Amino acid sequence: MTDKKVIGKYKAYLKENLSKKRYNHSVNVANAAVALAKRYGADEDKAYVAGLLHDTAKELPAQEQLAIVERSPLNVCDIEKKTTPLFHAVAGAELIQTLFGITDPEIIDAVRYHTVACGNMAKLSQIVYLADLISADREYKDVNKMRKYAEKSLEKAMFEALKFSIKDSADKGNTIPVSTLEAYNDFAAAAAKRR
Repeated sequence: MTDKKVIGKYKAYLKENLSKKRYNHSVNVANAAVALAKRYGADEDKAYVAGLLHDTAKELPAQEQLAIVERSPLNVCDIEKKTTPLFHAVAGAELIQTLFGITDPEIIDAVRYHTVACGNMAKLSQIVYLADLISADREYKDVNKMRKYAEKSLEKAMFEALKFSIKDSADKGNTIPVSTLEAYNDFAAAAAKRR
């Protein structure tokens, strides 16, 4: 397990910089990520850390998040730079490096892609993406269905989660980042092969 002192440092930062509700969500996502990592053979420590820290930048002022996004060397599309709710994932991936010295590319990517997903998505990134959707505090209409998918198959759950996300964005008239469509296409192709 990751050093308890290190985890304590992460939690202390989050408690100070997130609302109680967002902090509790972060802990719930960490726990859901560990459960998925156990089920699907991923690194449980990395899953916990990435799940815990996925919303590190969520409650920073939008302008501050955007400033971090704009100077980020990570691959960020124009849609993400124009969509305020997407800033926090890139900003968070940057912050965990500067604040906590995290250099593990799997953890950085899991935080980076927890909202938009990406093509050729690594298992840890899939786990954190799903953990964020199915954590204990989530209450949207199809959450129980999504939890069942996550228990049965990581691939199926990702495909269903991406369909849900894209449909929700389209219904609201929102733009959809290219990386989300690339992720969807990957999982759609995998689903077609299973048929």
